[in-house]
Amino acid sequence: MKQSYVYILKCSDESYYTGITSNLTKRLHEHKTGKHKESYTYNRRPLTLVFYAEFTDITLAIQTEKQIKKWSRAKKEALINEEFDKLPNLAKKKF
Repeated sequence: MKQSYVYILKCSDESYYTGITSNLTKRLHEHKTGKHKESYTYNRRPLTLVFYAEFTDITLAIQTEKQIKKWSRAKKEALINEEFDKLPNLAKKKF
């Protein structure tokens, strides 16, 4: 089965970019060299890979990427810092 990767990059403006790829090394090179001038990361280089997860099920990888993209900055940072116990509380809305 083909591997897929969901990854998070930290940009030079301190924002996060979440993406998905089947070739992490190649995709990171594309981001770092600015291959796609219209991309979110092009004007936010240099970039640092701060998280990635491997998947054998592309459907699950796509669902995970979409889910992470909706997360708050605090929740993304908890994932990046492997503070998994914080994730459920960060999912709750504050009223």
